Amino acid sequence: MSDQVDNWHKLARFDTNMQGELNANLLRNNGITVSLQALSAIPGMNSGVVLWVQDTDLAQAQRILGDVSSATDGEALLDQMSDAELGIAPDSPKPL
Repeated sequence: MSDQVDNWHKLARFDTNMQGELNANLLRNNGITVSLQALSAIPGMNSGVVLWVQDTDLAQAQRILGDVSSATDGEALLDQMSDAELGIAPDSPKPL
């Protein structure tokens, strides 16, 4: 299989869906369009994911992911990202 499909390039493969989602959100927060390809046809199966980016964003995406330490695991990356970066709105107080 080719690492390039039309103007999309295979950027990275992650062993878990969470790792892929975290890195995809990091790229999206930097203005890069990302496409995720699940490695399993079974919904909910945590078999990993491949990130694809457009050719115009490839160098910047590689630089951004290269800046993330290879020793950084998903939990550490979660700790580093703000709620806004993760797309989580702060909880509103619940009425009594």
